[in-house]
Amino acid sequence: MLNKVKSRLFSGKKYITALIILIVILGSCSKKETLSDKIVVEFWHAMGGPLGDALKTMIDEFNNTHPNIKIHGVSMGRYQALSQKLMAAIIANTQPDMAQAYESWIAKFIKGDAIVAIEKFIKGKNGLSEKELSDFYPVFIKSNMINDTIWSFPFNKSVRVMYYNKDIFFQNDLDVNSPPKTWDEFIAVCKILTQDKDGDGRTDQWGTTFSTEVWQFENLLLQAGGEIMNEDNTEPLFNSKEGVEALNHFYDLLNKHKVAYLSTGYDGQNDFLASKVAMVEGSSVSMVYLRKGGIPFNLGLAPVPYNRTKHNLISGTNIVIFRNDKESDNEKKQEACWEFIKWFTSPEQTAKWSLMTFYMPVRKSALQNKELQERFKQHTGLEGIYHQLDYATVEPQIELWFETRKFLGERVIEKVLRNQLTAKEALDNVANQMRKDLKK
Repeated sequence: MLNKVKSRLFSGKKYITALIILIVILGSCSKKETLSDKIVVEFWHAMGGPLGDALKTMIDEFNNTHPNIKIHGVSMGRYQALSQKLMAAIIANTQPDMAQAYESWIAKFIKGDAIVAIEKFIKGKNGLSEKELSDFYPVFIKSNMINDTIWSFPFNKSVRVMYYNKDIFFQNDLDVNSPPKTWDEFIAVCKILTQDKDGDGRTDQWGTTFSTEVWQFENLLLQAGGEIMNEDNTEPLFNSKEGVEALNHFYDLLNKHKVAYLSTGYDGQNDFLASKVAMVEGSSVSMVYLRKGGIPFNLGLAPVPYNRTKHNLISGTNIVIFRNDKESDNEKKQEACWEFIKWFTSPEQTAKWSLMTFYMPVRKSALQNKELQERFKQHTGLEGIYHQLDYATVEPQIELWFETRKFLGERVIEKVLRNQLTAKEALDNVANQMRKDLKK
């Protein structure tokens, strides 16, 4: 009798064990089937630190709300590393599905037939209506258009901002909510705030500081009423009288008015946080890093001072979709990339991205976002910074300009500021070389 009971118990255990194994197998199959149904998209970017954290938050939200798509973000840490790895991957035919890219890179991608024009998806069945497309700031559409085709789409875009120390303004009887609006006002305030506090003959507090920043020079050029190149990008114009005036504005702040000094890297930003500098220009995204370091005074924000015009240049990268004809699901992956891009640039998400990073929203309607409106109320001057997009333009969309601007930053501007060349001589030299290269 005992043996029979044992036999039955053993059989029951075998049955239960078999049932458990079957459930595990079925569950495993179900999981594999679900994963295989997902379209996995590899996205290379250069976002790190708090910006990388913000992007991860956005990607996680997309993945959680789009069960059939998984965006796999891969950070390269720096733009230079991203550029090098993208070029190497294209040669080896191991490129990602999409990536951040500057306009100069995009021009090379187009030449190599490496990317798909975003316009294809905008006009597709899951595209954008004319009304939706007109909601994008024109400058962002223009910056992604080459030869009348939209090849890429805006991703992380910034404008320049003037940051100022309200405490220093208050201590010097200046209106803390009325920072300088023009070049002349800026110079006047810099003179007041550049001080030798202890009387030892050395400046302890500076009106401002800046580096040999081409973006800042380009803005000054446009504000003076000049242009970088002519409309069809066949003739450089940055060596005009307006270009000379812009570069001399830099020079005068340093050498004539003596209210500024040349800084490198993050030195100027750190001196600003240490209250050694009263006003400093930077990207809108600099706000993220300023807040991270802790701001020990009342911070003021304002659009950059203008001269004859309020024209200004945007900066930042776009997003591209790569061809990968060796993959059988290439078209599905491209559609999944577009789904993410369309979602990321929707009014709600682009407002959220701006709130987290201080990058500019790419849609006009995003400014009506309740949280953005609340932030505008909290920070006097912030809304004016965003409205710089109404006067914004883009750099010439040719590869040669991006090579030229690098030369301007590394060689030309610094030589002028250090009295080695006049502004006219330096700008003429670069413009003449560019004309020769254009003819080639």
